[in-house]
Amino acid sequence: MTPDRQPTLHGELVTIRPLRPDDWDAVYAVASDPLVWELHPVKERWQEPVFRKFFDEALACGGGLAILDKATGAVIGSSRYDFWVPEEDEIEIGWTFLARAYWGGTYNREVKRLMLDHIHRFVNRVVFLVGQDNHRSRGAMAKIGGTLIPGRNHRGGGQVFPDHVVYEICRP
Repeated sequence: MTPDRQPTLHGELVTIRPLRPDDWDAVYAVASDPLVWELHPVKERWQEPVFRKFFDEALACGGGLAILDKATGAVIGSSRYDFWVPEEDEIEIGWTFLARAYWGGTYNREVKRLMLDHIHRFVNRVVFLVGQDNHRSRGAMAKIGGTLIPGRNHRGGGQVFPDHVVYEICRP
C-alpha cells in the first residue's frame, strides 16, 4: 500500500497539514532565524536563496508538511516524509524545524508522535538522518525512542551523507 505522505494530523498542540506554495512567507519567517540552523550541517539554510531551494524541494517531493500551532493557527515549522523504499519497508521523516519559541521537546515530541503513528500504518521502519554533531537533534531522537543504526550514514536508495548518522523507529 502506498503511504499517504500528505495527511492532515491533529494533536493537542499542533495541526500538521500538507505544505502549500502560499505557505512561503510564514514558513520562511520561522526558517530565517539563523539559530534554528546553527547545529545543522547546512548552517546557511536561514538565507533566502538557500531556504527557497529547501522549500521548493519540500513541495516537489510530495511529502512536505506545515506545522501549525493549534491554539493560534500560526505556522511554527515544517517537516516531511520522503524517500519511501518499498523493498526495505522504510520511509524517512526529516527536514523538521520549529520556531525557537516551540523548542524544549513538547511540540517536537507531539509532531513526531503524530507523524510516526500515521506512517506506521503503511511502513515498518522510519529512518531519520541527523547531523552527526547536532547534539540537540540527537538528544531529541533519543527522547522519542530513536535507535542509532551504527555505521549507517545513507538514506533509502543509497545516497550517502558522511556528516550524518541514522536513527530508526520501527512499528510497535
